[in-house]
Amino acid sequence: MDRFEQLKKQLIDRCGQMELRSGEPMSAHTSFHIGGPARLMALPVSREQAVCAVQAAAELGVEPFFMGNGSNLLVPDEGVERFIIKTSGMKNCTVAGTTVTAECGITLARLAVQARDAGLTGLEFAHGIPGSLGGAVTMNAGAYDGEMAQVVTGVTCLNGDGSVEEVTRFDFGYRRSAFSDGRRMVLSARMELAPGDPAQIAARMEELATRRRDKQPLEYPSAGSMFKRPVGYFAAALIDQCGLKGLQVGGAQVSEKHAGFVVNRGGATCADVLGLVEQVRQRVLAATGVELEMEVKVLN
Repeated sequence: MDRFEQLKKQLIDRCGQMELRSGEPMSAHTSFHIGGPARLMALPVSREQAVCAVQAAAELGVEPFFMGNGSNLLVPDEGVERFIIKTSGMKNCTVAGTTVTAECGITLARLAVQARDAGLTGLEFAHGIPGSLGGAVTMNAGAYDGEMAQVVTGVTCLNGDGSVEEVTRFDFGYRRSAFSDGRRMVLSARMELAPGDPAQIAARMEELATRRRDKQPLEYPSAGSMFKRPVGYFAAALIDQCGLKGLQVGGAQVSEKHAGFVVNRGGATCADVLGLVEQVRQRVLAATGVELEMEVKVLN
């Protein structure tokens, strides 16, 4: 019996009704619709279940990978020998005055709507980001001049040994935070917003949604922006400048609508995406001297 089989047995014995899946295809859990099977996946719906899962893994020396909506993730076609803890079932949210506290698995869209309905402004930018709160805090997600660093005031996180910690210093930067190394799981976050008019908040959210629909290839599976913004440049503009819109490897294509996106036109593999990314990086570097860095995480 290997460590994963031992872990599954311990989780069944100790973690109650928590759902477990063996050999789970990751293509069903990523916005790219790409990825082979994960050796073991746990789907906790409460803090207690998440703590139990991490503690059991720590005892056996198995390092878990924490994931939310899989909207910024690329998984190898052959799958991964990994223990995945998917947190999308943890989605409670409470509002007290101008403070919103929510669990890691809530989608940013739902979170923004709940803030709007409570007459709170500050999360309009997040409404169209197709991720969960835990992932958004981990990578300091942002759009349209807004980012999580502007609103997050506290985080409850789960350490690799299963202990729970309250954190108020996050080291937020461009698409990174103190949690970006993956060693700690964001359990919940506290956000401080401002009073606002629900109608005006809704109008702003619709304005941003229209801009996304007009400019982004939402009709195809993707992981959003493929590359980080280089200092002093915009990745999409550089790629477009090099004439790479529409460049295709297998089923993966540089979007003809927005050069910063790589889309799955149908049947794309992880190898297709990585091959295309490497072509883009090399051609942009040769033409402009700028080296592009992937924003999307590759699980290995």
